[in-house]
Amino acid sequence: MSQQLVPAGQKLPKIATEVSHDYVSIFLDGQMFGIPVLQVQDVLGPQRITRVPLAPPEVAGSLNLRGRIVTAIDLRRRLRLNPLEDGKIGMSVVVDQGGELYSLLVDNVGEVLSLSAKTFEANPATLDPTWREVSVGIHRLDGNLLIILDVGRALDFAVKVELN
Repeated sequence: MSQQLVPAGQKLPKIATEVSHDYVSIFLDGQMFGIPVLQVQDVLGPQRITRVPLAPPEVAGSLNLRGRIVTAIDLRRRLRLNPLEDGKIGMSVVVDQGGELYSLLVDNVGEVLSLSAKTFEANPATLDPTWREVSVGIHRLDGNLLIILDVGRALDFAVKVELN
């Protein structure tokens, strides 16, 4: 193997030094969130969900994904948002958290965004406290805010999100 050395006084090519992060964009009540792409296993259209008795209200139920039972989490309910309007159908983003699969019910799924680590910011103090509890930071995009979802915290029901 040969190594390529950079002569003294020269910088590494920008492509080699810039770190980027990839996110699957999702939408809830008009707000864009990002889920790290490496946690996303699948994106599904409407699914048949079986209600689970005595489950927390955020647990919409369970669904069968190619023979595997997956817990469906209603992110709108988890983030204390109003339910999806009657007649509107959401989507599911299947994520892997700690070796378990969960289906996050969302309004819509956008595209995969590859964003520079330089544009990542900590949660601003003005961010909704409910969203701040389940996010790790933000990216400001041309007139839009991408809130990076901490999937682990969103699925940890011991983390109480504040009521508005």
